[in-house]
Amino acid sequence: MSAEATNPEAHPEARPELRRRGRTRLDLRRLGRAALLGPTSRDRLPDAIGHVAEAHRAHHPDADLSVLRRAYLLAETSHRGQMRKSGEPYITHPLAVTLILAELGAETTTLTASLLHDTVEDTDVTLDQVRTEFGDEVCFIVDGVTKVEKIDYGAAAEPETFRKMLVATGNDVRVMSIKLADRLHNMRTLGVMRPEKQARIAKVTRDVLIPLAERLGVQALKTELEDLVFAILHPEEYESTRALIAAHAGERDPLPAIADSVRGVLREAGIAAEVQVRPRHFVSVHRIARTRGELRGSDFGRILVLVGENADCYAVLGELHTCFTPVVSEFKDFIATPKFNLYQSLHTAVATPEGYVAEVIVRTRQMHRVAEAGVVALGNPYATATPDTAATDPDEERVDPTRPGWLSRLLDWQQSAPDPDTFWTVLRAELAQDREITVFRADGGTLGLPAGASCIDAAYAQHGAAAHGCIGARVNGRLTSLSSLLSDGDTVQLLLAQDASSGPAVEWLDHARTPAARIAISSWLEAHPDRAMAPTSAARAPLSVVGARGGGGNAVADLPDATVRLAGCCTPVPPDAVAGFLVRGGAVTVHRIHCAAVAQMRAVGRTSVAVHWRATADCRVTLRAESFGRPHLLADLTEAIAREGVEVVSATVEPPVEQRVRHSYTLQLPDAAGLPALMRAMRDVPGVYDVSRV
Repeated sequence: MSAEATNPEAHPEARPELRRRGRTRLDLRRLGRAALLGPTSRDRLPDAIGHVAEAHRAHHPDADLSVLRRAYLLAETSHRGQMRKSGEPYITHPLAVTLILAELGAETTTLTASLLHDTVEDTDVTLDQVRTEFGDEVCFIVDGVTKVEKIDYGAAAEPETFRKMLVATGNDVRVMSIKLADRLHNMRTLGVMRPEKQARIAKVTRDVLIPLAERLGVQALKTELEDLVFAILHPEEYESTRALIAAHAGERDPLPAIADSVRGVLREAGIAAEVQVRPRHFVSVHRIARTRGELRGSDFGRILVLVGENADCYAVLGELHTCFTPVVSEFKDFIATPKFNLYQSLHTAVATPEGYVAEVIVRTRQMHRVAEAGVVALGNPYATATPDTAATDPDEERVDPTRPGWLSRLLDWQQSAPDPDTFWTVLRAELAQDREITVFRADGGTLGLPAGASCIDAAYAQHGAAAHGCIGARVNGRLTSLSSLLSDGDTVQLLLAQDASSGPAVEWLDHARTPAARIAISSWLEAHPDRAMAPTSAARAPLSVVGARGGGGNAVADLPDATVRLAGCCTPVPPDAVAGFLVRGGAVTVHRIHCAAVAQMRAVGRTSVAVHWRATADCRVTLRAESFGRPHLLADLTEAIAREGVEVVSATVEPPVEQRVRHSYTLQLPDAAGLPALMRAMRDVPGVYDVSRV
């Protein structure tokens, strides 16, 4: 069966310090007796789901509970006679899962599917029967959380079950909400299993389910799952943390007094707010202890301030920072810049006159609801869908306003990972990345990428397989290599080769972080082993065309009879600010004032010579053109230069590298004012994507 149980008294769930304050717990024995009594009269709900109805009505006062009654009766009838390993009737499991979701504020459709989530997997109930009695949405969700048959998939059953669930989540996030609640109840009741099986389930929970809960913003489930996994996988650290918390319980807690001070400050300021003390959960205390060493009383919890409006959050922050001493390094504004999992709050820390430092979280009540329940708090994402926009084809992807960027990326790359082992390994690696950045595309769109992503990752995220031909990128308007790391808010323009046969280099795997990029690159290299071993650049000398070379152009040095030369490293032209230096042979070399060689000349003690420009407007300059390789490119560039009336003094063409070609031209211009027009004319040549002065 999909959910297994044990005696709750044998598991850490029974310990009061692991229970979330204010959250009711099902009495499994009483529910079991109620379930065994069978259906009740038609005019009232069965006693066994009274807890669920009460919790549901607290969030949805007008909810129609009749559908929950029908779902319970079908679940109870179909599971009748089945028992959990702990001896309770099996119906207690879907009831407990449904209560967890009801407490988080899930809407009726989610609760209906939750009651039925094991019926298709473990009983004779079929999906067609669920669809007929409860509709397409409930059927879709139940199918999404139903495991694939082990008899068909063998050892790959677990990875393929998660793949199926994630694909379904891409169309309806309520699928994953039920899975998380299902795993939480199973983790609460895991103790009678063999230790090795407990450890295996706990590791999957740690590597996959907890990161998914974090990404979906369901902190209430995530924190309890973390504590339960902590108790199983790290029993010694768990016991030491429990001892720390127990020792603190016998001491004076400074946080209530600090909370009273905060209430007084906000009351005097006329800000309506609710101030609570929120104890840290076990894993949070353990992390703080590792970071800070010896803990003080204020380290075992945080102060939560709930207000009505966004503006009130900043008003509270101003009062706190005025009346207490703020710890500036602890301030974070997740309201102006929300986390990628919907989380919004202001975080700060203040020091009291007694020397305590208290962490404070400020948020609105709606933010608090979303922070605790995440996507569950958003209700039915299709409630406002019209018949014209709702998907009717079960194979058609449904547009879900709650689908975050990481989920879209995951759904994309999983299609390219047919091997279950590859999927399972890459999924864990993807979920281990706990921060996202947003970069802007040149066309105005955005890309969501994990922190540490490179231009290669952006290329595959935007262009898919076409990114095999990517040869460069501009980040914030500047040319950069594909290996360059991207930062939040960067604007990236990706340059693709016109040659359809282009492919990625082996070195790209060293800089690709996203699974989509790594899988695509590896697949291409496996399909082109000969290209994978080819060198990335040709070992040929540059092609040079040299004409007559001039000297100092119209630069004049304040040194009689001195020969003046314009430096080839920066090729200054009027009206550039320039500096001159005396070199061997009595010549004066002229550099642009910001050229790196100027500092070197001064460092070695070269004599500085004043230089100015003649009244004549002609000048010499070196330009570099970056372009895609194609036939006749050199001829077209030379023709464009000639049309501007400019003389080519010398030209150098470097061998192609990854379909990119670099041309360097030293040019004699009749008038320096014509330089911008010349550079525009060169950029207009097909295939040229950048022209710059050397």
